[in-house]
Amino acid sequence: MAVDAKLVKTLREMTGAGMLDCKKALEETGGNLEEAVELLRKKGIAKAAKKAGRETKEGLIHAYIHAGGKIGVMLELNCETDFVAKNEVFKELANELALQIAAMKPQYVKREDVPPEVVAKEGEIAREAAIAEGKPEHIAEKIAEGKLNKFYKEVCLYEQPYIKDDTKTVEDLIKEYISKLGENIQVRRFCRYELGEG
Repeated sequence: MAVDAKLVKTLREMTGAGMLDCKKALEETGGNLEEAVELLRKKGIAKAAKKAGRETKEGLIHAYIHAGGKIGVMLELNCETDFVAKNEVFKELANELALQIAAMKPQYVKREDVPPEVVAKEGEIAREAAIAEGKPEHIAEKIAEGKLNKFYKEVCLYEQPYIKDDTKTVEDLIKEYISKLGENIQVRRFCRYELGEG
């Protein structure tokens, strides 16, 4: 099937994928733009998974000040090479992540970073609340598990819904940039300050 060049250009602008990848995606989906976007996202996530094990020793420290100097974020974003660290697309991701941190107040980067005692305490509170409501032990356990997953989505940056598109998580956003830049990208750490906060 011949694909209209304008459609390929539109898809490229929407996804940031290469022209050839856009053309192939449109051919595979019969020119359906929405399906092509989904296909490219799936392929990008698959590519990102292959790069996940590679070391990230380069990157940048990004500082962001918001709301008339009342909120500030410092973020260390790592990649594999100095070349990518200096790329505008990489800097754009750093800024998007800083905006996310300023708005959503995550406390940890990933779920593995949450201290075990915090996880145990949250689980125990949820379990006891369910039992107090008269739920049987095995149901209380499932409720606690569900509440823990919700807790992770609130406090872990990677699991939060992305503020500009809540159909994807911050981790999905990072994977899209991994696909665009062709390197593993990791948030190493961040710090969020809010005026008057203890």
